[in-house]
Amino acid sequence: MENTKKFDVIIIGGSYSGLATAMTLGRALKEVLIIDNAKPCNAQTPHSHNFLTQDGKTPAQITALARQQVKKYDSVVFFDGLANNGTKTVNGFEIQVKSGEKFRADKLIFATGIKDELPGIEGFSDCWGISMLHCPYCHGYEVRNKKTGILGNGENGNELAKLISNWTNDLALYTNGKSTLTGDQTKKLTDHNIKIVEKEIKEFEHIDGYLQNIIFKDGTKAQVKAMYCRNSYEQHCKIPESLGCELNAEGYIKVNPFQETTIDGIFACGDNTTRLRSVANSVAMGTLAGMTVSKKIILEQF
Repeated sequence: MENTKKFDVIIIGGSYSGLATAMTLGRALKEVLIIDNAKPCNAQTPHSHNFLTQDGKTPAQITALARQQVKKYDSVVFFDGLANNGTKTVNGFEIQVKSGEKFRADKLIFATGIKDELPGIEGFSDCWGISMLHCPYCHGYEVRNKKTGILGNGENGNELAKLISNWTNDLALYTNGKSTLTGDQTKKLTDHNIKIVEKEIKEFEHIDGYLQNIIFKDGTKAQVKAMYCRNSYEQHCKIPESLGCELNAEGYIKVNPFQETTIDGIFACGDNTTRLRSVANSVAMGTLAGMTVSKKIILEQF
């Protein structure tokens, strides 16, 4: 690929949201480059759920079919690599990838997701996305009525425990140290038979990512088959910030209802913009971003 070619749009990130954007732009006859390094955050997740027509498929299967369908549009080009720098030019933007190539476009769309900051407890990362879960609407049905834990404390742990109680009556909140719940929160949870365990955790015992037991630092253990946790996170890609895009109070890229960032000509969609983290939502946001960008280009060139 010649690095002097200028595209109508460069999409950074080729997972669900980026691919949905690319399909919409391809169908609008726009010249599009997708830059993707093939490291999605759900790589360990065995199955994806709550997405019509694809329920139960693996993330890899959904992505493979999406790429196959997007590649049918001749104006869409893929580049396998990591975008690591972006600059504003007189007539648009320039993106540089790790291998040194540079590409130019009138508009940029970031579908780069977020990077989870996982606790350093042994076994946690091995179970993340398999039996250590973030969303009951994505995975709760599959672990319904099983012995389930919540890893959390304070208001965060309280809120998540109340939510997950919909899917199981065998539930415990593991605070990994002294509880910071209020008295009212503690009473409400215990009144609903949700146990509160304040022991510090040493390890999550598992078989190929499927939880078996929590091993505590005092040597005792508790059986558990699934756990939920809300981790901290950061933006997976720092280029939007370097170009001046604002983040909101939660650390997501600030966008308006049409996926426009605070910088003219730059758009964002998917997990990097919202806590509503699902395949279906990412696809919807990507489609909207593609429609918004294509309309802007059409009207600007008219």
